[in-house]
Amino acid sequence: MEEKKPFTYTYSAQQREEIQRIRKKYLPPEEDKMARLRRLDESAARPGRTAAIVLGVVSTLVFGVGMCCTLVWTAYFIPGIAIGLLGMAGMACALPLERAITARRRKKLAPEILRLSRELMEEN
Repeated sequence: MEEKKPFTYTYSAQQREEIQRIRKKYLPPEEDKMARLRRLDESAARPGRTAAIVLGVVSTLVFGVGMCCTLVWTAYFIPGIAIGLLGMAGMACALPLERAITARRRKKLAPEILRLSRELMEEN
């Protein structure tokens, strides 16, 4: 009858870590779920914020032109009032515009964000 040799196994944590480190250099960069969740959340708010800032800045400049027409160039008093009101209307619309765009983006990204957050909750 054959003699059975005992099973031997050697484990080297150091060697395994080195293998992992080397392997990681050659793999494509992988984004973890939490980083992806943060990036998606930020991408929902960014377009609305950008649009609101642009509208706000342009409207403020238009309002300034209207003020110049009424205060400095007195010959354009009546058009200056109209231009100033147009600038005020633009400034007033900046916040609702930001909220509308952000809400639409959040609705679009909601399934992916909810799926990722559910996976993260289950892992922890």
